[in-house]
Amino acid sequence: MTDHTPDAIAAAFAAQTAGVVTRRTRFGLAERRAALVRLRAVLAQREPDIIAALSADFGKPETETLLTEILPVRQDIAHAVRHLRRWMRPRRVAPTLAMLGTSARIRPEPRGVCLIIAPWNYPLNLALGPLVSCIAAGNSAILKPSELTPATSALIAAIVAEAFTPDLVTVVQGGADVSQALLALPFDHIFFTGSPEVGKIVMTAAARHLTSVTLELGGKSPAIIGPGADVDQAAAWVAFGKFVNAGQTCIAPDHVYVHDDVRPAFLAALRARIARAYGDGASPHLARIVNDRHAGRLRALLDDARGKGAQAVLGGAGEGRHIPPTLVEAVTPDMRLDQEEIFGPVLPVIGYADLDGVLARINARPKPLALYVFDRDRGFTDRIIAATSSGGVGVNLTMAHYSHHGLPFGGVNHSGIGAAHGEFGFRAFSHDRAVLANRFSALGLIFPPYTARVRGLVRAVLRLLG
Repeated sequence: MTDHTPDAIAAAFAAQTAGVVTRRTRFGLAERRAALVRLRAVLAQREPDIIAALSADFGKPETETLLTEILPVRQDIAHAVRHLRRWMRPRRVAPTLAMLGTSARIRPEPRGVCLIIAPWNYPLNLALGPLVSCIAAGNSAILKPSELTPATSALIAAIVAEAFTPDLVTVVQGGADVSQALLALPFDHIFFTGSPEVGKIVMTAAARHLTSVTLELGGKSPAIIGPGADVDQAAAWVAFGKFVNAGQTCIAPDHVYVHDDVRPAFLAALRARIARAYGDGASPHLARIVNDRHAGRLRALLDDARGKGAQAVLGGAGEGRHIPPTLVEAVTPDMRLDQEEIFGPVLPVIGYADLDGVLARINARPKPLALYVFDRDRGFTDRIIAATSSGGVGVNLTMAHYSHHGLPFGGVNHSGIGAAHGEFGFRAFSHDRAVLANRFSALGLIFPPYTARVRGLVRAVLRLLG
């Protein structure tokens, strides 16, 4: 879609709305599978273009693009194609005592016309992943990619145009004005990935039309290194989770609490892991910050922390859009680095002796999207999980729970509403419709008029069922 005026956007929405009834009856299992297979074929053909676009937008290494952008979408498609028949099948429900003589089932039905607003940090994955769930559930979609990654957004528009007709999927590009025009429309569902601040704006707009929402947000996801941790394993996973995509990941470890008994060994292992993965200079294995404004924000966080007594024990400000892996110690609560989601390759390392103090700090903040625990003691891990709340938990690993299609991916309260991936994504874009059919129900015996006999039956039912 090249015309992004409010009138053109409204016309695209009207075209998809006109097909809602037809899709309910004619966009079945075979048609949905065929649409997803077409998308997979176009992605395969466009793989070199995807690698080039992400390199142009923020210097993403080719292997990282394959691993974190292309592979997840292809996995989403393969999983949906394999399991879609089961997901779509109505689920029979056993009758309760009061409903004897009836048959009940739950039909998953398409919500209708959906809006998907994607972020810039994983621009392909986080645009097309939700789209796979949306199509699998039988909906149409208007997809709004981020204007901060223009090469990838333009390519997404081209991929969608090759794979789908506009009455099924349309891409609308543009900035905040385009988002506002889209949010003014009465969509049947909105799937938004981004910051909690913008998520509040999306939810406010959705409330005007009572539109359902799935919000994939973020927050300050902590990692806890226990006294019984395998420090080499912990360092490898923390380094991967924090520095892949230059830390521009919603489930990256934002900061790490390290028990004093293992802190020196963990820091040594982490330094060694960073040196092995990224070397000393502007590594080709490290992505760049998406733009100068975000790079400036990260440097301002570092300057504020240094001015208040923190120490960068590795890395530093870098140049331009390159910020190297940076470790910061002596972080205190009055620093912006401790208050704001970092979203970059800067990792505060905070020592602790008392786990209760760490749990109190975590519980004093908004609930994070992810929480990571490293220790070989199951009791230590279970204590942390029981005492905290987060969207997901990783034990002796980071990030990987995102890729498990049998698990719901999503936040809680400040870090998100609803879940995605696999069957959970299908359900997010579906309405579970209750269907109850009368076979030989006896409920007619208690219809008015309320004679003495009916009153007696009602009291007998109350004694039996209540």
